[in-house]
Amino acid sequence: MMVAEEKLTETLKENQVNDATVPKGQKTYSLEILKIIKEAQQQHGLRHGDYQRYRGYCTRRLRRLRKVLKVPQGDRRHFKRRDIMPSMVSDDKFLQVPLIMAERAWSYAMQLRQESNTEPRKKFHLISRLRKAATYSLQLQELIENVNCNARTKLEAQAYVAWVHGSLHFELQLWKKAVENLKKAQVVYGKLASALPESEQIIYNARVEELAPSLRYCAYNIGDTTAIDDLMQMRGQLSGELLASLDSLIAQTREKQANTEEVIWRGKSCGVVPPRAAGLLIADSRLNQTLEKAATNQAKIDLLEAHLIDCKDAISTVRDFFKTELKNKDNDKLTPPQHLITYLQYIRLSRTLERNLVLIKVAEESAKAKPQDIVRLYEAALHNLVEISQLQDDEEFVREQEAKTKAYRAFRCYYMAQSLENLHRWREAMALYQRSAQHVKDAVEFEKILPESLREALNNLKTSIEVAKYSAHAHSVLEEGQEEEPGTNKYTKTKKPLFERLHEYREDPVLLTKQPNVYKLPPSTQPIPCKPLFFDLAFNMVEFPDLSEKLGDQAKEGSQAGLTGFVKGLWGWGNK
Repeated sequence: MMVAEEKLTETLKENQVNDATVPKGQKTYSLEILKIIKEAQQQHGLRHGDYQRYRGYCTRRLRRLRKVLKVPQGDRRHFKRRDIMPSMVSDDKFLQVPLIMAERAWSYAMQLRQESNTEPRKKFHLISRLRKAATYSLQLQELIENVNCNARTKLEAQAYVAWVHGSLHFELQLWKKAVENLKKAQVVYGKLASALPESEQIIYNARVEELAPSLRYCAYNIGDTTAIDDLMQMRGQLSGELLASLDSLIAQTREKQANTEEVIWRGKSCGVVPPRAAGLLIADSRLNQTLEKAATNQAKIDLLEAHLIDCKDAISTVRDFFKTELKNKDNDKLTPPQHLITYLQYIRLSRTLERNLVLIKVAEESAKAKPQDIVRLYEAALHNLVEISQLQDDEEFVREQEAKTKAYRAFRCYYMAQSLENLHRWREAMALYQRSAQHVKDAVEFEKILPESLREALNNLKTSIEVAKYSAHAHSVLEEGQEEEPGTNKYTKTKKPLFERLHEYREDPVLLTKQPNVYKLPPSTQPIPCKPLFFDLAFNMVEFPDLSEKLGDQAKEGSQAGLTGFVKGLWGWGNK
């Protein structure tokens, strides 16, 4: 591989020399191949994996290019092929014609790859379109070499041709040729990235990373058995379309590794194991080696979370598989998959517990983590252990989970005590430290069952509990000695609002917070006298004086009119 890099470096120098010796009057053409195709792919469908939309864009782009360059292929009725010849090139756009033709064939092949999952016959059409893309890429390289192009364009053409041919050989399962071409493309793109400014390095470095999973898969098929572990490590660093292709490579590798040997767990056979579950069991057996190679705790968390997703999918797949098989066939070999499903659930729960323990380790190393956060993680771990203990009735299995439960309860009580220490609740903290020490003592009784790493952690915890218990006791004694009568210490806290103690000087830090204790709102209610009311209770008992003498004749006329009106009203006639 070093020889290939030296050859590429020599080619780059030769191209630079050739560019320097070009006559001044001769035009130099340039084509940034990777930048053009990446921008087109992101804007026309490949951001969402829509290859059919991108293929339609390539067709329309070709039509516009040929119309602008006046290089039509026949007329409306007849087709007459016209390739771009070196003598025809007078603009950079002429170089785009074979590039877009290669991209159109490649996008059609990728569309067929998606459809070949349900229709296997489309695999042959896929390979034919990739051969067409390789042919057009060679035409592009030949055209660029025969016209006056700069060194960057020539190198990009070589890398593009190597990438397309590597993709073709990958589909044909010609692993050695695929490795040669893909590695050549990776080296060229890496050299270009190192020679370009930082603003243009992003897409080239991304292409270099994009080629890594395919190279590792080819290496595995050639004979490198450690390549699957490297693929698993790459999985946590990728996303999007590249992650989907990597998942398909991992699934294919596991299917090749899966065998028909009987799976036994806890002394019982799991019966018939579907391919999806067999691949998961192989991945679980290799996961510990992959975790040891992980550089950081975050990489371990990513690997475990990806494995948990696979466990969930495998459990649902096994259930669906046995439902259909038992319904459609009366096969004596097919037994109820309860033990297999229990085994898969055990793998999922145990890996979840392992993920939570790694999260606890990250939180303990972080300076920003609070004891309350670690307590929550230990509660999640204890919940996992409860679920695991419910999977089997085996006495030995239950004892193992009980020993782990007592150990993790000790850690939980320790961090609960630390959270109380932060609140200066020393007596409660001391009680929890004693409870934690008791849990440690109970867990040590199962010393032969516990893993070695957990035993060492319990020994360290025992020492930490002793130190923290004496510290909490000392703080509680000191605070009791410093207690004074209210009002004698200017730093004494009080619940009285400020308006009730204006005559006293006291430094209250609460007054500088967002909720200062200045005045009690809303104010408390106070009794007040009711509003006086005058009741006219003597009205019916008062006798009014007789004023008829003063009224005289007016009183008599009034009485007669009153009698006449009464009679008229009685008989219904007269004025109303």
